[in-house]
Amino acid sequence: MRRRTLVTGTLSAAAAIVVTGTGSPAQAEEKSLSNGRRPRHRVQIVGHRGSCGYRPEHTLESYRLSIAQGVDIIEPDLVPTSDGVLVARHESEIGGTTDVSARPEFAGRRTTKVIDGRNVTGWFTEDFTLAEIKSLRAKERLPQLRPANTAYDGLYEVPTFDEIVKLLLAERRRTGRDIGMYPETKHPTYFRSIGLPLEDTLVRTLRKNRLDGRRSNVLLQSFEQDSLQRLARKVDNRLHWATETTPTPEILDAYAEWGHGINFTKNLIIPRDAAGNLGAPTTVVADAQERGLKVHAWTFRSENNFLPTDLRIGTDPAAWGDYRAEYDAFLATGIDGLFTDFPDKAIEARDAACED
Repeated sequence: MRRRTLVTGTLSAAAAIVVTGTGSPAQAEEKSLSNGRRPRHRVQIVGHRGSCGYRPEHTLESYRLSIAQGVDIIEPDLVPTSDGVLVARHESEIGGTTDVSARPEFAGRRTTKVIDGRNVTGWFTEDFTLAEIKSLRAKERLPQLRPANTAYDGLYEVPTFDEIVKLLLAERRRTGRDIGMYPETKHPTYFRSIGLPLEDTLVRTLRKNRLDGRRSNVLLQSFEQDSLQRLARKVDNRLHWATETTPTPEILDAYAEWGHGINFTKNLIIPRDAAGNLGAPTTVVADAQERGLKVHAWTFRSENNFLPTDLRIGTDPAAWGDYRAEYDAFLATGIDGLFTDFPDKAIEARDAACED
């Protein structure tokens, strides 16, 4: 059932993420969501911040590599500069992803802000003009876990959303593939509160490049339903709500009236037990899909540091564990897509599961 009447009374972030028992392992067992079956469909592979397991995240080179590895969709997170230009950073705080802390001319910009109820200290894109942001260079965010990526520190600029769109369209022409894009509005309420709303700028770029329709293969995502509803009033792109908390059946029903997909953190789909081992699947995938919603899972990484305890190999947190077993377990739940830092490994797992 697909219904597309936009709900005018938006749900608050707090109301939209009430925890319930709808995703219990017992219910999952009843529905037999994960029993070693192969996927029933071709799961979409999303290059999380590009191919950030191999290149510094949210750089054109990271996106370009993910496309070369065969991703279905690239994912830029969007934050604004002080002059209202959207750039790609996971957060607007850029101390850990650029060389700004080593730039003496910007030492005075370091500050502490309250963003979505959290105190954050560092340097923020909204305090820099685009010209200043372009003078910075990207660096690896996780150097202890991904030391090989530090070889690329200082080589790449922070890209604008316009530049990412240009890359996407060029790669579509070059490859003949309908490569998708998954822009995310980051902290939209906060940015609206300081006079830098994200949605209108995002929409202008989409319209300018004729990417503002259902057939554009551009999916719009946010943790805030209000931001998605603002976008829904302006464009006809598919909308995906990201959440770290299991929604109630009532919340899912309301969201399914106008949304198209839901992006669950992995632990909502297959929780870990008290020892950190991979447990039994919940029903959240089936619950969402029964309402006509696509389900994408995030985020898959190869290093021991991010894997369940029982899938780690050795004690080095930076070493790769049995990531393939994790992919296989989640692919068997019937998810429609997944976000990964290592697209080549996810594609290998997806393709092997489909061939079994």
